[in-house]
Amino acid sequence: MQDEVRDKSVALAIKVGKTGGRLTADLLKWAIRKYLAQSQNPKIHHGKQSVKQLVGQGTGVKSIDITAKNIKSFESVAKKYGVDFALKKNPEKGEYYVFFKARDDDAMKAAFAEYTAKTIRRKAPEKPSVRRQLAHFKEVARSMAQDTVKDRDRGERGL
Repeated sequence: MQDEVRDKSVALAIKVGKTGGRLTADLLKWAIRKYLAQSQNPKIHHGKQSVKQLVGQGTGVKSIDITAKNIKSFESVAKKYGVDFALKKNPEKGEYYVFFKARDDDAMKAAFAEYTAKTIRRKAPEKPSVRRQLAHFKEVARSMAQDTVKDRDRGERGL
């Protein structure tokens, strides 16, 4: 019986200024609501966070290596799919370790599929722009016109 009463009891400490020294019913009600809101919704970080915060959430954490160039693209994809991650720089290699977790495996798989597709597209050879092609073909056309020799007789009068 004593354990049951002890489990249900709560101690609240309320700081009040010198002028507000009275504990009113409204103040007590406000303190209890604030305590209940805090205990029901503990602060859980999402998105980019520190490694300590990520590990402290109690779920399994995985990691990959990533270069400094690809961090921003990874952050945008992770944010889109709701993947929680933390970055840790490896000073020896100049790369970053990305520790991550997601609420479900499907979101994590989709995020990494999109991220790898982005990096592969970036590595693909770039097509020349239309303006560069147009400038190139103008030069080719000019050189072709200059190669042909036009010999015109202007009808000079012979004297």
